[in-house]
Amino acid sequence: MEEIASLFPGAPVSTLVLNRAALGGDLVDRRFTISPLGLIAPRWVEHRKLLPLFPWAIRRLRVPQGTRLLVSSDAALIKGMPRPPGCVHVCYCHTPPRYLWDQADDYARRSAGLGPGGRWLFRRTLAGLRRFDLRAAANVDHFIANSATVADRIRRTYGREAVVIHPPVAVDRFAPTTAVGDYYLVVAELVSYKRVDLAVEACSRLGRRLVVVGDGPELGRLKEAAAPSVEFRGRLGDAEVAALMGSARAFLHPQMEDFGITAVEAQAAGRPVIALRAGGALETVIDGRTGVFFDEASVDGMMDAVRRFEPMAASFDSDVCRTHATTFAAARFRRELSSLLATLGVL
Repeated sequence: MEEIASLFPGAPVSTLVLNRAALGGDLVDRRFTISPLGLIAPRWVEHRKLLPLFPWAIRRLRVPQGTRLLVSSDAALIKGMPRPPGCVHVCYCHTPPRYLWDQADDYARRSAGLGPGGRWLFRRTLAGLRRFDLRAAANVDHFIANSATVADRIRRTYGREAVVIHPPVAVDRFAPTTAVGDYYLVVAELVSYKRVDLAVEACSRLGRRLVVVGDGPELGRLKEAAAPSVEFRGRLGDAEVAALMGSARAFLHPQMEDFGITAVEAQAAGRPVIALRAGGALETVIDGRTGVFFDEASVDGMMDAVRRFEPMAASFDSDVCRTHATTFAAARFRRELSSLLATLGVL
């Protein structure tokens, strides 16, 4: 979002909720229009629990009259914002919302943060949320997908084509180091689809040291399943994450991601990635050169990948990993997005 905003200095930003303390760069001084949900989230209620109210709140956001271009950064329903006549809507889509479509059953079953009442309410409102999402997609003039995986998902879910522009990665925050430690690393939001449970159980069974950075509704469940070799560090600052990435034996990526920025960040730090052969990792990890793939999203599959990686760990060149990661730098994103918007005649 920060990189998109940098192309439009001074343009106002509309959002469902806002945590000002998390803002950086050009966004700090922007004018924000916040939906009614911003009165209660994130200060009083976690925004995920307000999902049934998203359509109501989005309908109450207004794009100023005379606006020529609306750019949405969307992985949920914000693309459903009303817009004035003559306004072109370009949606940078991170994914059609997983919890409404291909992972709806998993979301309702596994999301510890919902609770029984929340899961019941989600199932009751799912059909209406899907209808709103389809209408929201019809509200978009041009889709941009953050990966080929997402472009395919947009095609299957919305019946629309999308241009692929990979998201920006802040590769300059990371640098290779010669001081490689004895631990594997996961950096993720601790929600069910990230499948951190596979990494935790695999390293617990193998007796390998694992450092988990992140927080979320799955934290309690993961801690219960973890052996003493697994450490949970919570949320850390950018510098701490960069230091851990630079010294990890390898970065573990057990989930199917839409793109997977953390896997690229790990390579920018010179470290190989052990990744599920699915999703965005197929576009960001080079098997045998910057990482190792495994085919089955299971504990056994993850354990097998770790065992295969260890004898070949020394063969991974940190400079090769770093060079590959730089192809996803922010400057490339700004250049490709600007070029596309110019081609569409809206920039």
